Amino acid sequence: MDGLRIRDARSDDRGAIEAVTLAAYEQYAALMPAHWEGYRQNILATLAAAQPDAQIVAEAEDRIVGTVLLYPAGSVMARPGGGSITLADPEVRLLAVAPEARGRGVGAALVEECICRARQSGAAALTLHTADIMQAAMRLYERLGFLRAPELDIQPAPGVTIKGYRLSLGSTSGVRS
Repeated sequence: MDGLRIRDARSDDRGAIEAVTLAAYEQYAALMPAHWEGYRQNILATLAAAQPDAQIVAEAEDRIVGTVLLYPAGSVMARPGGGSITLADPEVRLLAVAPEARGRGVGAALVEECICRARQSGAAALTLHTADIMQAAMRLYERLGFLRAPELDIQPAPGVTIKGYRLSLGSTSGVRS
């Protein structure tokens, strides 16, 4: 996408981040009618609780067209279905691209920024979770080198699996022999 700029979110971006995220995820409402309202509330709660330094946005023509959360290793996250987990590796959450901006590399640019930041932090891996209904996202993650990591799977409700993925970041020392 021409003129795409990836940057840290600012406090005055919260409304736009919420609007883009809900617009992006709204397409799943019809695919998960029994779970949509709970999922929507979880999205809103996650965005409200996110620290500003965890939020990254994609901006084009002075408008936010994509957003993602990048939680550092050691973050304590609420687990869907109850409880919490401490992240062993940085984790990508709630990647969202405005419907009118899809297919232009916005999602890839945001995930690549997360990969870069995770590498800069010295992390050995970057993780994320997704679901089968999110086929375009799964293709993107796999194209960028993420591999299924079933040991990271979460089952928030009977018959519902949120699939874990991991990208090994390899050596972060930069030393070549």
